[in-house]
Amino acid sequence: MTESTFRRYTNLASVIHILQNSCLTLLSPETWDDQNDSFFMSEYKRLKNVKTLLAICIADREETYHHWQVFSRGSDGVCIEFDREKLMAAFNAADGVSHRHVDYELIAKATALKDVDLEILPFTKRWPYGDESEYRAIYVNRDEEKPVFAVPIKLETIKGITLSPWLAPALVDPVKKTLKSLPGCNDLRIYRSTLIDNKQWQELSGRVAPPLHTP
Repeated sequence: MTESTFRRYTNLASVIHILQNSCLTLLSPETWDDQNDSFFMSEYKRLKNVKTLLAICIADREETYHHWQVFSRGSDGVCIEFDREKLMAAFNAADGVSHRHVDYELIAKATALKDVDLEILPFTKRWPYGDESEYRAIYVNRDEEKPVFAVPIKLETIKGITLSPWLAPALVDPVKKTLKSLPGCNDLRIYRSTLIDNKQWQELSGRVAPPLHTP
């Protein structure tokens, strides 16, 4: 069953920018950690002979430790939850933007291909990255160099904001208060992730059946 939610793992500064400007910002892939991915993007840009290629990466799955650790590690990490259909509509309305799920391929299968479709390069990664379940949007401009590209979104596209599981509990309320004080954000659902410290999960230990005594 397809989830109705996309998730963007980022940091507080990025979230504040999104809320203040009602937009998502696509950036250059040149600094991505996965150099294979970055290389494919640079080759796509070169072979298409375009001036600008920018992108944004989104998770199409439930909250995971992997996503927090890799993309939003630290106390200022944030996960923004988007309504899937509304976000896709925003991408569709933005000129120059295309978007789809990323395919994850084994090297053996990829190297066996004789003719590679150029259009798959921005949406193909190695199999070990499959846990990301990434949905990606790219922006292409053939004639103009741009460092960023903003995709306008309505604030109602945001279903909720999850604060880092590493955020100190004493700081949760001040952060929530600050985000809710931004124009149009008072009703936002904001809470701290309990991924690494969940009391309900820990209470399972209190229901452990006592061991049987053997004579």
